Amino acid sequence: MTETKARAGDAYPEPTHPGAEVTSAMAGFLKEFKGFQADVKQALQHQEERLTMLNQKTMTYGRPALSASAEMDAPHQKAFDAYLRSGDDDGLRGLVLEGKALNTSVAADGGYLVDPQTAELIRSMLVSTSSIRAIANVVTVESSTFDVLIDRSEVGSGWATETGSQTETSTPAIERISIRLHELSAMPKASQRLLDDSAFDVEGWLAGKIATRFLRAESAAFITGDGIDKPKGILLPPKVANASWTWGSLGYVPSGAASDFATTNAADCIVNLVYALGADYRANASFVMNSKTAGAVRKMKDADGRFMWSDGLAAAEPARLMGYPVLICEDMPDIAANAYAIAFGDFAAGYTIAERPDLRLLRDPFSAKPHVLFYANKRVGGEVTDFAAIKLLKFAVS
Repeated sequence: MTETKARAGDAYPEPTHPGAEVTSAMAGFLKEFKGFQADVKQALQHQEERLTMLNQKTMTYGRPALSASAEMDAPHQKAFDAYLRSGDDDGLRGLVLEGKALNTSVAADGGYLVDPQTAELIRSMLVSTSSIRAIANVVTVESSTFDVLIDRSEVGSGWATETGSQTETSTPAIERISIRLHELSAMPKASQRLLDDSAFDVEGWLAGKIATRFLRAESAAFITGDGIDKPKGILLPPKVANASWTWGSLGYVPSGAASDFATTNAADCIVNLVYALGADYRANASFVMNSKTAGAVRKMKDADGRFMWSDGLAAAEPARLMGYPVLICEDMPDIAANAYAIAFGDFAAGYTIAERPDLRLLRDPFSAKPHVLFYANKRVGGEVTDFAAIKLLKFAVS
């Protein structure tokens, strides 16, 4: 057996623990990771500071958000916005755009047509509100009148034999109703200082003001208009008892009381009104009344004690009376003696609204200084085109 001895002065390194090397390596890794984390944190802090500065600059000057895609109408929008704010029409005059639904050229009298985006916003606001426009027949025309051809007669017929002679039968006649377009206008105003504020949405403000004004004027004219510089409303034609109805007048059904519903069987007049309308029109028929009348009607019950009024179960679904939609139009008259407070009919067939697609806008910075006036106008007309498609409820004994 050989014995190994250490030389004088020499010493072996002391033995180390197996986990010591791992601990040392982990400590070095954590030290390096903390350094990397500090660098990333510092870089993120610098980036956040730069984004904050950029955001402040953007808010200061009211810059619009960048579009994700190219906007073909951006030049016209910028020119139109400049015209609203300062009256600068150079941008509008220099535009050469393809004309489609609306013409963006400058008129000879110095007026301008509202850009398509603003005009569409106004149109959508008018459609979404409670007005006869929502259920009537709306057509767009390019002239000052719109002619509706009505075929209200039947072709004659008769039984024939194999060898018998044929006799001439009656030929249907066509009647023409001409709807004249009238001018509807609005004139909102804003201070020049407000227009100079680049953070203010001028187009949105203008569209809202014009739509509100047009809505009130249109809704009233479509119900009670007399045809003098305004459309002819659904209550304008002569009214006769439905049993004596003739073309050119509207048939009515009495409520059974002088100035209210009958004290007994109050709902009978509603049933009579529904079935006074021809079966061809009932499939697309609707009730039209104001809120006060609706409050009285929705309390009615049938013979079994069930409410005749039912609210819509889905969003944006209208309430229903005897299964037919109800349009709440505040321009309908209140319940009173001899008032025609409820209308029932197929208004898509019975009432036609004709309008031009253009919406003209004039800017006037002089008449109301320091405010700027915006004069907007459009042309619209309306008239009953099928007298058999609409029936009325008259609050009278007979």
